[in-house]
Amino acid sequence: MRWISIVLLVICISSCTTQKPVAASKKEPAVTQRNNQPRFIEHISADPYAPKSGIKPATNPNNSVKNTFSMEGGAPGIFTPMQFKYAILMDVPVEALNNLKLFSFIDEWYGTPYRFGGSSKDGVDCSAFSGNLMTTVFGVGLPRMAKDQYKACEHVKRDALEEGDLVFFHTTRKGISHVGVYLGNNKFVHASLNYGVTISSLTDPYYTRTFRGGGRTKIVNVTASGN
Repeated sequence: MRWISIVLLVICISSCTTQKPVAASKKEPAVTQRNNQPRFIEHISADPYAPKSGIKPATNPNNSVKNTFSMEGGAPGIFTPMQFKYAILMDVPVEALNNLKLFSFIDEWYGTPYRFGGSSKDGVDCSAFSGNLMTTVFGVGLPRMAKDQYKACEHVKRDALEEGDLVFFHTTRKGISHVGVYLGNNKFVHASLNYGVTISSLTDPYYTRTFRGGGRTKIVNVTASGN
């Protein structure tokens, strides 16, 4: 029986010394990527990307209101999550976004797919979206087609653009073929062929190349006319 014990001991020692540890599985590290077209999520926390505009979080012992800020040298201000979203996207101080009606409208339509001839949230084209925005937010009636909207406006240069002006582009060989609404800081909202309703920049090479001018609408308050 002694030789059986010796054999078992040798087998045991051999198996322990030749066994190799299993290598830990390599996990691909998570990568945070901020695309040109950010995706908004509900209840977004703007704290990590707060605009650098001298704004400091206000003391809040109950931690119940995260969007209360105190400005240096001024009284506290309260801003909505929507204002934070668009301040981040437009790269402007949050207190600069004071036209809540405008950004509420954009927020409702943001991401609506592009559809030529469409005018609903199932699909909308550029001129229908711009016309709807101008009527709903500014009370301005516009023709249906982009080229006719261009004719109906007072033309302004790029460096003179103001919030609510139209911006026109020549993206085809047929003259004015695309339109959006200027927001400020070189940003404009429009129904893009690829992204649907989105916010883009006039400094983007494509829009710099195709930009044909701004248009300031002749105010016609259609909401007051009862139509």
